[in-house]
Amino acid sequence: MSSHYGPQYAPAGDVGAALMVVDSRLRSVQRGAGVPDPEEQALAERFIDSLGPESAGDLLDGVCTLVYMFMTWLRKAHEDEGKDVIEYVVPRLVASMGRMPRSVRPEAIPTLAGLVIAAATGLSPSLWREQYGEWTDAEMNALEVTAFLLADHINRITEDPDFATRLITEALSRAEEG
Repeated sequence: MSSHYGPQYAPAGDVGAALMVVDSRLRSVQRGAGVPDPEEQALAERFIDSLGPESAGDLLDGVCTLVYMFMTWLRKAHEDEGKDVIEYVVPRLVASMGRMPRSVRPEAIPTLAGLVIAAATGLSPSLWREQYGEWTDAEMNALEVTAFLLADHINRITEDPDFATRLITEALSRAEEG
């Protein structure tokens, strides 16, 4: 049975911009100690500051699409191993967010855990979240952290520091061709 929260009913948003933000964070961590490149961080901050209300909404939808795509890949990878993605990914994600109190406020963690579980079960994260009203300030940064942590997790299990980014860019290329 189809759900009203299925991804086919959700806007994809600006996946390219969302990937740029997540990839920028991944690269800053790969450089060591999580110290961002000042020039790269300034560019990302100027980009985010330049977004109007519609563009900001597109970016949020884009990050939700990344979460959905990452969780879909993780679900398939775990199913191939006879494992449940929710059992293996969500506790690690929640624990990681809990260790990041300056980046992720504690009140945002349950919502983002629910959002990831929604994605793991085939629901659109943006539509699932929409039923609870507007995004809160606490959830904004936590959503970016969630996409980053999922991408980092994929990169670690594939032992390829660019796998998650390549996964999305290849999917975008296929979508443009089709």
